[in-house]
Amino acid sequence: MQKPNYGKMLDAKLAELEKSGERPRLMLHACCAPCSSHTLLYLYGHFDITVYFCNPNIAPEEEYNYRKNELKRLIAELGLDVDMIDEDYDPVPFYELAKGLEDLPERGERCQRCITYRLRRTGEKAHELGCDFFTTTLTISPHKDCAFINECGGAIAEECGVAYLYSDFKKHDGYKHSIELSRQYNLYRQNYCGCVFSRRDTEKENG
Repeated sequence: MQKPNYGKMLDAKLAELEKSGERPRLMLHACCAPCSSHTLLYLYGHFDITVYFCNPNIAPEEEYNYRKNELKRLIAELGLDVDMIDEDYDPVPFYELAKGLEDLPERGERCQRCITYRLRRTGEKAHELGCDFFTTTLTISPHKDCAFINECGGAIAEECGVAYLYSDFKKHDGYKHSIELSRQYNLYRQNYCGCVFSRRDTEKENG
């Protein structure tokens, strides 16, 4: 069976919106400023965007606040008319879902549970605020399982009653563009995904 081309699916949806003249409301889960840079610019002309910073996996709290503030700075410096909702720092949900999975590598079950949690929160927030779609910046990362993210988003859409916007933001040199934008705006680019376990593994790899 041929795998879905999520980049083409996104382009088809954007072309459909452009033809119709509609500008739906989108709840965009964001993990950091670098991943949001290209994604925001790519989607901005098609959606009324609310950025949702909900990442209980990020540790320590100083790191969480730094990434959040960098994202706020990026939105301001890009000059986009975009709302942002940022949740208070609360790592408890992440440590609950990570119990027993602390030693697993990146992209394993721990990461899948973490992504599922954040996507579900995003879908719920989209439903609460009456958005038409929800999605996440996570598919721009070459280190993330794009197929899992999209399959998870589609399943959560059925639960929350809000359409999921399928994506692969790496397409059209999206990841490369995000690096260029990070340099242009002097954005902080973290060297680990976010949780204490990914930081541990990164430090091991770097000796």
